Amino acid sequence: MGIIEGLPAGLPLSREAIAKQLARRQLGYGRGGRMAFEKDAAEIISGVRFGKTMGHPVALKLINKAYHKDEANWPHVMSATPVKGDVEKITVPRPGHADLVGIQKFRFDDIRPVIERSSARETAMRVACCATARELLNYFGIRIGGHVIRIGNAGYDSWEESREIADPIVASGAEQLSDTADNSEVRCLNDRIGREMVEEIKKRRKSGSSLGGIYELVVTGLPPGLGTYVHWDRKLEGLLSQAIMSTQAMKGVEIGLGFESGRRHGHEVHDEITWEDDHYGRKSNRAGGLEGGITTGLPLIIRGVMKPIPTMLKPLKTVDIIEKKSQDTRYERSDVCALPRALVVAENVIAPVLANAFLEKYGGDSIEEISERYKGR
Repeated sequence: MGIIEGLPAGLPLSREAIAKQLARRQLGYGRGGRMAFEKDAAEIISGVRFGKTMGHPVALKLINKAYHKDEANWPHVMSATPVKGDVEKITVPRPGHADLVGIQKFRFDDIRPVIERSSARETAMRVACCATARELLNYFGIRIGGHVIRIGNAGYDSWEESREIADPIVASGAEQLSDTADNSEVRCLNDRIGREMVEEIKKRRKSGSSLGGIYELVVTGLPPGLGTYVHWDRKLEGLLSQAIMSTQAMKGVEIGLGFESGRRHGHEVHDEITWEDDHYGRKSNRAGGLEGGITTGLPLIIRGVMKPIPTMLKPLKTVDIIEKKSQDTRYERSDVCALPRALVVAENVIAPVLANAFLEKYGGDSIEEISERYKGR
Protein backbone atom coordinates (compact mmCIF):
# COMPACT_ATOMS: atom_id res chain seq x y z
CA MET A 1 0.00 0.00 0.00
CA GLY A 2 1.07 3.56 -0.68
CA ILE A 3 -0.57 6.83 0.34
CA ILE A 4 0.09 10.22 -1.26
CA GLU A 5 -1.00 13.40 0.47
CA GLY A 6 -0.95 16.94 -0.86
CA LEU A 7 -2.19 16.43 -4.43
CA PRO A 8 -4.60 19.25 -5.31
CA ALA A 9 -8.13 18.54 -6.48
CA GLY A 10 -8.82 18.28 -10.19
CA LEU A 11 -5.52 16.73 -11.34
CA PRO A 12 -6.10 14.17 -14.10
CA LEU A 13 -4.64 10.90 -12.79
CA SER A 14 -4.96 7.50 -14.38
CA ARG A 15 -3.78 4.01 -13.60
CA GLU A 16 -2.08 4.00 -17.02
CA ALA A 17 0.16 6.96 -16.14
CA ILE A 18 1.43 5.11 -13.08
CA ALA A 19 1.71 1.82 -14.98
CA LYS A 20 3.93 3.49 -17.59
CA GLN A 21 6.58 4.34 -15.00
CA LEU A 22 6.34 0.91 -13.35
CA ALA A 23 6.82 -0.78 -16.72
CA ARG A 24 9.84 1.40 -17.50
CA ARG A 25 11.36 0.44 -14.15
CA GLN A 26 11.40 -3.22 -15.18
CA LEU A 27 13.24 -2.80 -18.48
CA GLY A 28 16.95 -2.70 -19.20
CA TYR A 29 19.79 -5.00 -20.17
CA GLY A 30 21.53 -6.75 -17.28
CA ARG A 31 18.43 -7.60 -15.28
CA GLY A 32 18.11 -10.91 -13.47
CA GLY A 33 15.56 -13.73 -13.44
CA ARG A 34 13.42 -12.02 -10.82
CA MET A 35 11.93 -9.80 -13.52
CA ALA A 36 10.37 -12.91 -15.08
CA PHE A 37 7.58 -12.89 -12.50
CA GLU A 38 7.60 -9.37 -11.02
CA LYS A 39 5.10 -7.60 -13.30
CA ASP A 40 3.95 -4.53 -11.42
CA ALA A 41 0.57 -2.86 -11.73
CA ALA A 42 -0.76 -0.39 -9.14
CA GLU A 43 -4.44 -0.02 -8.46
CA ILE A 44 -5.88 3.35 -7.35
CA ILE A 45 -8.23 2.51 -4.50
CA SER A 46 -9.12 5.97 -3.16
CA GLY A 47 -8.63 9.69 -3.68
CA VAL A 48 -9.54 9.74 -7.38
CA ARG A 49 -13.04 10.08 -8.83
CA PHE A 50 -13.87 9.95 -12.52
CA GLY A 51 -10.19 10.20 -13.44
CA LYS A 52 -9.38 13.27 -11.31
CA THR A 53 -8.00 13.74 -7.82
CA MET A 54 -10.35 15.04 -5.13
CA GLY A 55 -7.83 16.78 -2.88
CA HIS A 56 -7.97 13.77 -0.54
CA PRO A 57 -5.11 11.36 0.14
CA VAL A 58 -4.61 9.02 -2.83
CA ALA A 59 -4.16 5.36 -1.91
CA LEU A 60 -2.45 2.85 -4.18
CA LYS A 61 -2.31 -0.94 -3.94
CA LEU A 62 0.45 -2.95 -5.58
CA ILE A 63 0.53 -6.74 -5.49
CA ASN A 64 3.91 -8.29 -4.76
CA LYS A 65 4.06 -11.01 -7.42
CA ALA A 66 7.21 -12.42 -5.83
CA TYR A 67 5.16 -13.15 -2.70
CA HIS A 68 2.54 -15.08 -4.66
CA LYS A 69 5.19 -16.94 -6.67
CA ASP A 70 6.49 -18.38 -3.41
CA GLU A 71 3.11 -18.45 -1.68
CA ALA A 72 3.69 -21.82 -0.02
CA ASN A 73 6.80 -20.63 1.84
CA TRP A 74 6.70 -16.83 2.11
CA PRO A 75 3.88 -16.46 4.67
CA HIS A 76 5.72 -18.95 6.85
CA VAL A 77 9.17 -17.31 6.86
CA MET A 78 7.78 -13.78 7.28
CA SER A 79 4.75 -14.52 9.45
CA ALA A 80 3.54 -11.80 11.82
CA THR A 81 2.70 -14.46 14.42
CA PRO A 82 4.82 -17.27 15.90
CA VAL A 83 5.01 -20.36 13.68
CA LYS A 84 5.50 -24.00 14.48
CA GLY A 85 8.59 -25.78 13.33
CA ASP A 86 11.97 -24.50 12.24
CA VAL A 87 12.39 -21.61 9.84
CA GLU A 88 15.60 -21.56 7.85
CA LYS A 89 17.73 -18.63 8.96
CA ILE A 90 19.99 -16.62 6.68
CA THR A 91 23.21 -16.10 8.60
CA VAL A 92 25.72 -15.13 5.90
CA PRO A 93 25.87 -11.32 5.34
CA ARG A 94 26.90 -9.91 1.96
CA PRO A 95 29.69 -7.31 1.86
CA GLY A 96 28.30 -4.03 0.56
CA HIS A 97 24.74 -4.77 1.68
CA ALA A 98 22.72 -3.70 4.73
CA ASP A 99 22.85 -7.31 6.01
CA LEU A 100 25.53 -7.03 8.70
CA VAL A 101 24.86 -3.50 9.91
CA GLY A 102 21.14 -4.30 10.03
CA ILE A 103 21.51 -7.28 12.36
CA GLN A 104 24.02 -5.35 14.47
CA LYS A 105 21.58 -2.46 14.85
CA PHE A 106 18.44 -4.51 15.64
CA ARG A 107 20.17 -7.56 17.18
CA PHE A 108 18.56 -10.08 14.85
CA ASP A 109 19.90 -13.64 14.66
CA ASP A 110 18.48 -13.94 11.11
CA ILE A 111 19.29 -11.60 8.22
CA ARG A 112 15.93 -12.16 6.46
CA PRO A 113 14.16 -9.14 8.09
CA VAL A 114 17.00 -6.88 6.91
CA ILE A 115 16.92 -8.30 3.39
CA GLU A 116 13.19 -7.78 3.01
CA ARG A 117 13.11 -4.22 4.33
CA SER A 118 16.26 -2.95 2.60
CA SER A 119 15.45 -4.56 -0.74
CA ALA A 120 15.15 -2.40 -3.84
CA ARG A 121 11.80 -4.08 -4.29
CA GLU A 122 10.56 -1.14 -2.20
CA THR A 123 11.16 1.13 -5.18
CA ALA A 124 8.19 -0.35 -7.03
CA MET A 125 5.71 1.35 -4.72
CA ARG A 126 7.92 4.42 -4.43
CA VAL A 127 7.87 4.83 -8.22
CA ALA A 128 4.09 4.37 -8.24
CA CYS A 129 3.62 7.06 -5.57
CA CYS A 130 6.13 9.45 -7.11
CA ALA A 131 4.53 9.05 -10.54
CA THR A 132 1.51 10.94 -9.20
CA ALA A 133 3.73 13.94 -8.37
CA ARG A 134 5.25 13.60 -11.82
CA GLU A 135 1.77 13.96 -13.30
CA LEU A 136 1.29 17.19 -11.35
CA LEU A 137 4.55 18.55 -12.78
CA ASN A 138 3.56 17.41 -16.27
CA TYR A 139 0.29 19.34 -15.99
CA PHE A 140 2.27 22.58 -15.64
CA GLY A 141 4.76 21.75 -18.39
CA ILE A 142 7.57 20.56 -16.12
CA ARG A 143 9.14 17.46 -17.66
CA ILE A 144 11.61 14.94 -16.27
CA GLY A 145 13.95 12.79 -18.35
CA GLY A 146 17.09 10.76 -17.94
CA HIS A 147 19.76 8.68 -19.63
CA VAL A 148 22.70 6.47 -18.70
CA ILE A 149 26.12 8.04 -19.26
CA ARG A 150 28.42 5.33 -17.88
CA ILE A 151 28.42 1.63 -17.02
CA GLY A 152 31.75 0.39 -15.74
CA ASN A 153 34.46 1.49 -18.16
CA ALA A 154 32.04 2.35 -20.98
CA GLY A 155 30.72 5.90 -21.13
CA TYR A 156 31.20 9.48 -22.24
CA ASP A 157 34.65 10.98 -21.86
CA SER A 158 33.54 14.44 -20.71
CA TRP A 159 30.66 16.66 -19.58
CA GLU A 160 30.76 18.42 -22.97
CA GLU A 161 30.47 15.16 -24.92
CA SER A 162 27.29 14.11 -23.16
CA ARG A 163 25.85 17.65 -23.45
CA GLU A 164 26.38 17.63 -27.22
CA ILE A 165 24.09 14.63 -27.47
CA ALA A 166 21.56 15.38 -24.73
CA ASP A 167 20.96 19.13 -25.10
CA PRO A 168 19.42 19.05 -28.61
CA ILE A 169 16.97 16.38 -27.42
CA VAL A 170 16.17 18.27 -24.22
CA ALA A 171 15.30 21.36 -26.27
CA SER A 172 11.98 19.65 -27.08
CA GLY A 173 11.34 18.85 -23.41
CA ALA A 174 13.12 16.53 -21.00
CA GLU A 175 10.56 13.75 -21.53
CA GLN A 176 12.04 13.35 -25.02
CA LEU A 177 15.29 12.37 -23.32
CA SER A 178 13.64 9.38 -21.64
CA ASP A 179 11.62 8.48 -24.73
CA THR A 180 14.82 8.37 -26.79
CA ALA A 181 16.87 6.60 -24.12
CA ASP A 182 14.15 3.96 -23.66
CA ASN A 183 14.88 2.76 -27.20
CA SER A 184 18.26 1.56 -25.95
CA GLU A 185 18.47 -1.59 -23.81
CA VAL A 186 20.92 0.23 -21.54
CA ARG A 187 19.16 3.61 -21.87
CA CYS A 188 22.16 5.23 -23.57
CA LEU A 189 21.66 7.94 -26.21
CA ASN A 190 24.80 7.02 -28.15
CA ASP A 191 24.54 3.73 -30.06
CA ARG A 192 28.29 3.04 -30.05
CA ILE A 193 28.68 3.69 -26.34
CA GLY A 194 25.50 1.70 -25.69
CA ARG A 195 27.01 -1.34 -27.40
CA GLU A 196 30.16 -0.93 -25.31
CA MET A 197 28.00 -0.88 -22.17
CA VAL A 198 26.30 -4.12 -23.19
CA GLU A 199 29.70 -5.73 -23.72
CA GLU A 200 30.80 -4.55 -20.27
CA ILE A 201 27.76 -6.23 -18.73
CA LYS A 202 28.36 -9.44 -20.68
CA LYS A 203 31.97 -9.46 -19.52
CA ARG A 204 31.04 -9.07 -15.86
CA ARG A 205 28.23 -11.61 -16.10
CA LYS A 206 30.72 -14.14 -17.45
CA SER A 207 33.17 -13.39 -14.62
CA GLY A 208 30.40 -13.69 -12.01
CA SER A 209 30.64 -10.06 -10.91
CA SER A 210 28.39 -6.98 -11.16
CA LEU A 211 28.48 -3.41 -12.42
CA GLY A 212 27.26 0.03 -11.43
CA GLY A 213 27.54 3.32 -13.25
CA ILE A 214 26.40 6.91 -13.65
CA TYR A 215 23.13 8.36 -14.93
CA GLU A 216 21.94 11.86 -15.68
CA LEU A 217 18.56 13.43 -14.96
CA VAL A 218 17.28 16.56 -16.69
CA VAL A 219 14.20 18.60 -15.78
CA THR A 220 12.81 21.25 -18.12
CA GLY A 221 10.05 23.81 -17.64
CA LEU A 222 10.98 24.75 -14.08
CA PRO A 223 10.30 28.42 -13.35
CA PRO A 224 12.98 30.47 -11.60
CA GLY A 225 12.54 30.92 -7.88
CA LEU A 226 11.69 27.43 -6.60
CA GLY A 227 13.53 26.56 -3.39
CA THR A 228 15.33 28.91 -1.03
CA TYR A 229 18.74 29.96 0.25
CA VAL A 230 17.24 31.11 3.58
CA HIS A 231 17.17 27.79 5.46
CA TRP A 232 19.88 25.15 5.15
CA ASP A 233 17.39 22.28 5.29
CA ARG A 234 15.17 23.71 2.53
CA LYS A 235 17.80 24.27 -0.16
CA LEU A 236 16.72 22.43 -3.26
CA GLU A 237 20.18 20.90 -3.83
CA GLY A 238 20.01 19.26 -0.41
CA LEU A 239 16.47 17.95 -0.84
CA LEU A 240 17.15 16.58 -4.31
CA SER A 241 20.38 14.96 -3.14
CA GLN A 242 18.53 13.29 -0.26
CA ALA A 243 15.95 11.88 -2.68
CA ILE A 244 18.67 10.39 -4.87
CA MET A 245 20.81 9.10 -2.00
CA SER A 246 17.82 7.52 -0.26
CA THR A 247 17.53 5.13 -3.20
CA GLN A 248 19.20 1.74 -2.82
CA ALA A 249 22.84 1.41 -3.99
CA MET A 250 23.37 5.13 -4.66
CA LYS A 251 26.79 6.38 -3.56
CA GLY A 252 27.05 9.88 -5.00
CA VAL A 253 25.17 12.80 -6.53
CA GLU A 254 26.20 15.99 -8.29
CA ILE A 255 24.39 18.95 -9.84
CA GLY A 256 25.60 20.65 -12.98
CA LEU A 257 29.34 20.30 -13.43
CA GLY A 258 29.48 18.84 -9.93
CA PHE A 259 32.82 17.25 -9.11
CA GLU A 260 34.26 18.53 -12.38
CA SER A 261 33.98 22.04 -10.90
CA GLY A 262 36.81 21.15 -8.55
CA ARG A 263 39.14 20.59 -11.51
CA ARG A 264 38.35 23.82 -13.38
CA HIS A 265 38.99 27.50 -12.65
CA GLY A 266 36.19 29.99 -12.05
CA HIS A 267 35.86 31.29 -15.61
CA GLU A 268 35.20 27.70 -16.76
CA VAL A 269 32.58 27.04 -14.08
CA HIS A 270 30.28 30.02 -13.53
CA ASP A 271 27.49 31.02 -15.91
CA GLU A 272 27.60 34.63 -17.10
CA ILE A 273 24.32 36.55 -16.69
CA THR A 274 22.49 38.29 -19.55
CA TRP A 275 19.45 40.58 -19.96
CA GLU A 276 17.42 40.00 -23.10
CA ASP A 277 13.75 40.42 -23.99
CA ASP A 278 13.00 41.82 -20.53
CA HIS A 279 14.29 38.85 -18.57
CA TYR A 280 17.51 37.51 -17.12
CA GLY A 281 19.35 34.61 -18.71
CA ARG A 282 22.63 32.71 -18.61
CA LYS A 283 25.19 32.17 -21.36
CA SER A 284 25.68 28.59 -20.18
CA ASN A 285 24.24 26.13 -17.67
CA ARG A 286 27.21 24.68 -15.84
CA ALA A 287 25.42 25.25 -12.53
CA GLY A 288 22.80 22.75 -13.67
CA GLY A 289 19.80 25.03 -13.16
CA LEU A 290 20.38 25.76 -9.46
CA GLU A 291 22.13 28.63 -7.71
CA GLY A 292 22.00 29.13 -3.95
CA GLY A 293 19.41 26.41 -3.53
CA ILE A 294 17.01 28.09 -6.00
CA THR A 295 16.05 27.23 -9.58
CA THR A 296 17.35 29.59 -12.28
CA GLY A 297 14.77 28.69 -14.92
CA LEU A 298 17.34 26.72 -16.95
CA PRO A 299 17.18 22.92 -17.19
CA LEU A 300 17.97 21.15 -13.94
CA ILE A 301 20.84 18.68 -14.44
CA ILE A 302 21.55 16.01 -11.82
CA ARG A 303 23.91 13.04 -11.96
CA GLY A 304 23.81 10.02 -9.69
CA VAL A 305 26.30 7.22 -9.07
CA MET A 306 25.18 3.66 -8.42
CA LYS A 307 27.55 1.07 -6.99
CA PRO A 308 27.71 -2.52 -8.30
CA ILE A 309 25.09 -4.79 -6.76
CA PRO A 310 26.56 -6.79 -3.83
CA THR A 311 24.80 -10.06 -4.75
CA MET A 312 27.12 -11.78 -7.24
CA LEU A 313 27.52 -15.22 -8.75
CA LYS A 314 31.21 -15.33 -7.83
CA PRO A 315 31.26 -15.22 -4.01
CA LEU A 316 33.06 -12.85 -1.70
CA LYS A 317 34.45 -13.80 1.68
CA THR A 318 32.28 -13.09 4.71
CA VAL A 319 31.62 -14.46 8.22
CA ASP A 320 28.66 -16.53 9.42
CA ILE A 321 26.95 -14.48 12.16
CA ILE A 322 26.20 -17.58 14.26
CA GLU A 323 29.34 -19.66 13.91
CA LYS A 324 31.70 -16.68 13.42
CA LYS A 325 33.60 -18.65 10.78
CA SER A 326 34.83 -17.46 7.40
CA GLN A 327 32.48 -18.44 4.58
CA ASP A 328 31.59 -17.61 0.99
CA THR A 329 28.55 -15.45 0.29
CA ARG A 330 25.43 -17.19 -0.98
CA TYR A 331 23.84 -16.31 -4.32
CA GLU A 332 20.22 -15.32 -4.87
CA ARG A 333 18.50 -14.10 -8.03
CA SER A 334 20.04 -10.76 -8.90
CA ASP A 335 20.84 -8.35 -11.71
CA VAL A 336 24.34 -8.05 -13.10
CA CYS A 337 23.67 -4.35 -13.67
CA ALA A 338 20.52 -2.61 -12.43
CA LEU A 339 21.53 0.90 -13.52
CA PRO A 340 19.14 1.20 -16.51
CA ARG A 341 16.26 0.37 -14.14
CA ALA A 342 17.58 2.53 -11.30
CA LEU A 343 17.57 5.50 -13.67
CA VAL A 344 13.76 5.30 -13.84
CA VAL A 345 13.55 5.18 -10.05
CA ALA A 346 15.75 8.29 -9.82
CA GLU A 347 13.62 10.14 -12.38
CA ASN A 348 10.56 9.55 -10.25
CA VAL A 349 11.93 10.11 -6.72
CA ILE A 350 12.89 13.70 -7.53
CA ALA A 351 9.32 14.46 -8.65
CA PRO A 352 7.84 14.96 -5.13
CA VAL A 353 10.73 17.24 -4.18
CA LEU A 354 10.10 19.48 -7.17
CA ALA A 355 6.32 19.25 -6.79
CA ASN A 356 6.56 20.35 -3.14
CA ALA A 357 8.76 23.30 -4.11
CA PHE A 358 6.32 24.23 -6.87
CA LEU A 359 3.30 24.03 -4.55
CA GLU A 360 5.09 26.02 -1.87
CA LYS A 361 5.38 28.91 -4.32
CA TYR A 362 2.19 28.58 -6.36
CA GLY A 363 0.04 26.24 -4.27
CA GLY A 364 -3.71 26.08 -3.83
CA ASP A 365 -6.40 23.53 -3.09
CA SER A 366 -7.26 22.80 -6.71
CA ILE A 367 -5.60 22.67 -10.12
CA GLU A 368 -7.79 25.59 -11.18
CA GLU A 369 -6.58 27.76 -8.32
CA ILE A 370 -2.93 26.85 -8.85
CA SER A 371 -3.25 27.56 -12.58
CA GLU A 372 -4.59 31.05 -11.85
CA ARG A 373 -1.64 31.80 -9.56
CA TYR A 374 0.90 30.30 -11.94
CA LYS A 375 -0.36 32.27 -14.92
CA GLY A 376 -0.27 35.48 -12.89
CA ARG A 377 3.32 35.06 -11.74
